Amino acid sequence: MTQIIDGKELAKNIKLQLKIEVENLRKNGIIPKLAVIMIGDDPASKVYVKNKSRACQKVGIEFEEYLFDANIEEKELFSIIEKLNKDKSVTGILLQAPIPKHLNINKAIELISPSKDVDGFNPVNIGKLTIGEDTFISCTPYGIMKMFEEYKIQTEGKHVVILGRSNIVGKPLIQCMLNLNSTVTVCHSRTNNIEEITRTADILISAIGKPKFVKENMIKDGAVIIDVGINRVNNGSIVGDTDYENIYKKASYITPVPGGVGPMTIAMLLTNVVKAAKLNNCEK
Repeated sequence: MTQIIDGKELAKNIKLQLKIEVENLRKNGIIPKLAVIMIGDDPASKVYVKNKSRACQKVGIEFEEYLFDANIEEKELFSIIEKLNKDKSVTGILLQAPIPKHLNINKAIELISPSKDVDGFNPVNIGKLTIGEDTFISCTPYGIMKMFEEYKIQTEGKHVVILGRSNIVGKPLIQCMLNLNSTVTVCHSRTNNIEEITRTADILISAIGKPKFVKENMIKDGAVIIDVGINRVNNGSIVGDTDYENIYKKASYITPVPGGVGPMTIAMLLTNVVKAAKLNNCEK
């Protein structure tokens, strides 16, 4: 029988636990605070930032927005990041992507203090993840790890196929799964015979942004299906990277879209902010 992995419910429980933890931290004078830098007026980014603000408010994390015109100069952006790095009241810093092309996002991310890098994108934190040290993990992969933990899904020795190699999801996921002793195969736009590879997966994780790309004939019976895709189709509805209705009956576990991985991403961001607050308090 197929079991749906309810990311919405799991995220709700994580937030409830975080709220209690934040209340206890505040009693000890530790106040988690997230600073978000947003450049330009990308509509999707506005929605994401609003959702992050609302989520922070619900668990008691302070939230501060830094909004800038799309024409901001690089040196000004870097100056703001340096200012936030030095601000002891700020425990987490997030640069909302995308940013205008004239700005070097990699340089900006490198400037964010590793101890405040709640997105887990700083090369220092990526390096720590690679060698298995405790660090900030990119929020979507971190959410997937929590799903495996909560639903007691066996990962050790399993063949994990990841569709997508982005810096945000695919690449950190590779290391996360290796750290769980999985055997990992990565497929991308240049991969040949993807269908043959996906049919060998015990766990298939799709993060390519192509509506209903993964069909029933691409998975084996009993596979665990993690769908990271969020795609808006012509009728306005949101669908994932998998053909959910037809794949459902073959999977042992499956994430819905919406209500699967998406809610976990923000829950793990909040988790990272609280972790950063405790870490930065120890360093004072």
